[in-house]
Amino acid sequence: MADWDKRFIDVTRLVASWSKDRNRKVGAVIVNSKNSIVATGYNGFVSGIKDDIDARHERPAKYLFTEHAERNCIYSCSNHGIKTSGCTMILEWFPCADCARAIIQSGIIKVICNAPDFNDDRWGESFKASDEMFKEAGIEIKYLS
Repeated sequence: MADWDKRFIDVTRLVASWSKDRNRKVGAVIVNSKNSIVATGYNGFVSGIKDDIDARHERPAKYLFTEHAERNCIYSCSNHGIKTSGCTMILEWFPCADCARAIIQSGIIKVICNAPDFNDDRWGESFKASDEMFKEAGIEIKYLS
């Protein structure tokens, strides 16, 4: 793993620790072409939404109230007027189809992450769609070693 990649993965792990998700903590960073971090994000409840209601932490309700780290990263850029075009996103988890669409639409050109498990019971089909979209859109994918 390249030095910058390791540094950024370490940052994603720190950012992931901020998540209040009780099952999986995911962090993401967006960096520009000069290896400067322009945004961070983690999976969690939408801003301003109460995260102390137990029922909202359980599936399937959890999916209605939470946002993924990747999109939170992109939204952070949007809220602060930071362009994502030409940037790289780093995270440990492979993006789901919803996040892949956001990554593509935001102009991010490279994703550094772990290889997906296409046989995962919950996310496998979504990972397959993400992989297909990334390839068609010309998004560079670099898998962590």
